[in-house]
Amino acid sequence: MPLLYDLGKLTVGTTLRVGWQPRVEGLEHLPRHGGAILAGNHLSVADELFLGCLTPRHVTFWAKAEYFTGRGPRGWLSRRIVNGMGAIRVERAGGRAALTALDAAVPVLRSGGLVAIYPEGTRSPDGRLYRGRTGMTRLARDAEVPIIPVGVLGTVEVLPVDARLPRRHPVTLRFGPAIPVAGRIDGPRDIRVVTDEVMAAIQRLTGQEYVPRYAPPRAPST
Repeated sequence: MPLLYDLGKLTVGTTLRVGWQPRVEGLEHLPRHGGAILAGNHLSVADELFLGCLTPRHVTFWAKAEYFTGRGPRGWLSRRIVNGMGAIRVERAGGRAALTALDAAVPVLRSGGLVAIYPEGTRSPDGRLYRGRTGMTRLARDAEVPIIPVGVLGTVEVLPVDARLPRRHPVTLRFGPAIPVAGRIDGPRDIRVVTDEVMAAIQRLTGQEYVPRYAPPRAPST
């Protein structure tokens, strides 16, 4: 576990556990060893904080490329943080550049790590659960790992988009049974079927209304 991640779990994680007393359900579905993808709904930037501090194992997250290339004191600090946390760089320009993030996650998973993915591709604009993107399933196939659905409730009230400081509100994190991928993918249709199965599992954990279309992208600044 990267040192900075360990330190953050001790400091920020303790603050979240003591201050918000979040409820965690289904930890028995989280494997003690071996690689797996944690696929969750995405309501707030607080999702990563609670998932990271409440998961007993190290979780690798993605971070936008700008955090790795910033200049000046602020850029230096962001580079130290994302590298110290073991984050995977994501190019948001799309195309082949964006796929390098998936490529970088394969060795992490094959070496027995956990990687968090938000298959909606962006935070929900209205609290509903949107159609999942298939990169998650392709990654699980390539790395030969299962997908564990994760549902989070309450984080949008803790840290809304326009909030400067977090607010007190109950938070619940739920892990569902692992969804196997190995041996199930023979073509694009199978990838879509498994992706939809994961989204249905997330919906059962959260009770969100499901929207069978992709969520609208947010502005780059958010």
